[in-house]
Amino acid sequence: MADRVLLRGGYVITMDPALGDITNGDVLIEGDKIAAVGKDLPADAEVIDVSGDVVVPGFVDTHRHTWEAAIRSCAGDATLDDYFVDVLDSFAPLYRPEDVYASNLAGALECVNAGITTLVDWSHINNTPEHPDAAVRGLQEAGIRAVYAYGSANLSLSDYWNESKIAIPRDDVARVKSTYFSSGSGLLTMALATRGPGFCTDDVVREEWSTARELSIPVTVHVAMGRLAGRFGMVGRLRGLGLLDPGTTYIHCCYLSEEEWGLVAESRGKVSIAPQVEMQMGHGWPPVAKAIEHGLRPALSIDVVTTVPGDMFSEMRCAFAGERWKVNAAAWEANTEVPSTILKARDMLALATVNGAHVAGLEDRTGSLTPGKQADVVVIDGRAPATSPVIDPVTTVVLCADPSNVSLVMIAGQIRKRGGKLLADWEAARRRLEESTAYLVEARAKRRQ
Repeated sequence: MADRVLLRGGYVITMDPALGDITNGDVLIEGDKIAAVGKDLPADAEVIDVSGDVVVPGFVDTHRHTWEAAIRSCAGDATLDDYFVDVLDSFAPLYRPEDVYASNLAGALECVNAGITTLVDWSHINNTPEHPDAAVRGLQEAGIRAVYAYGSANLSLSDYWNESKIAIPRDDVARVKSTYFSSGSGLLTMALATRGPGFCTDDVVREEWSTARELSIPVTVHVAMGRLAGRFGMVGRLRGLGLLDPGTTYIHCCYLSEEEWGLVAESRGKVSIAPQVEMQMGHGWPPVAKAIEHGLRPALSIDVVTTVPGDMFSEMRCAFAGERWKVNAAAWEANTEVPSTILKARDMLALATVNGAHVAGLEDRTGSLTPGKQADVVVIDGRAPATSPVIDPVTTVVLCADPSNVSLVMIAGQIRKRGGKLLADWEAARRRLEESTAYLVEARAKRRQ
């Protein structure tokens, strides 16, 4: 591939307020970075004609249990309570390192195919020290930008999710960090995926936060969702423990109290919301507007492909429809005009791109088509049956397109999908994944006998 690539003549949505949108715009990539954005850019480069197409920053998924790719669609009707039993207490204990590798490779390629260039891999499947190595290897081979969030083992629901006394092993977290993430500047970075108060004893919570602090990695934690965690008052309990660290990502947040919202904002926390899972599985209402009201910049995530689609188009639409329904219904009941602050399609695109980069701690590298940032770029085919004609390019992306319309994906300047086809060996990844699926389904059936 040429070291310089010019995307020529597209609808360029930069998501950078200083640059705005550019009709018939160009994006020049040099090496792994965006060199320039504008019109009629001169360049000695490989030229890719994207006229009629929409060019956007790569999507950012801020929370996905990628290891569950091998058990996709196993829990379509599940509630959150069902999920704990049917996945974490049923499939998870059976996972071998090779199943984690197969899932992370295929799951990350699924992301790339759908235009997700950055992934926070919430990996709570570290049943042995070989499991995290397998997870990281899958991400590496997929070529995705990822935050590997090291989580607990999942060998027993009662041992790991009911006032657990078992902490994530600090020594192994340190080993994984020194082995794979020592520079902090590569495609892969690291976080700690903690369970938090209620799911763990206070001593374990303190120990896991101490591990993150000592190793200088951020924490990501599920809070305020479903019948259990929705009543734990987890953010308030973290305040009591002195653990409201800046940069912590709080996932779901469906049942945070007003006081807790204030604590998240005051502590410079971050918020990741998974709208379809939350509405479908009973986590609670996706609090997109609530987070914005408190001055936060929420982002979107997929969560689990056991139950919901694995693409950001679905999440943008779910959040958009849900929040607008809520505002419209309130205006109808009060017989008032719909407020001008009602969320717009561009707000959804921000949640999926620049806000996602903010939540992942990577806004200096990705999230917008800003010169100097990494070249994480997605081209949406504007001439397909679902997307043509393009009148409002933002609406085309948020409300018309789907993964089949993602024609080109670049990550750090490397083309990972072109002409609508992944450049990776998807067939080999699929075969490996299906071998893991067959093993896991059979092993679960034997375990239940």
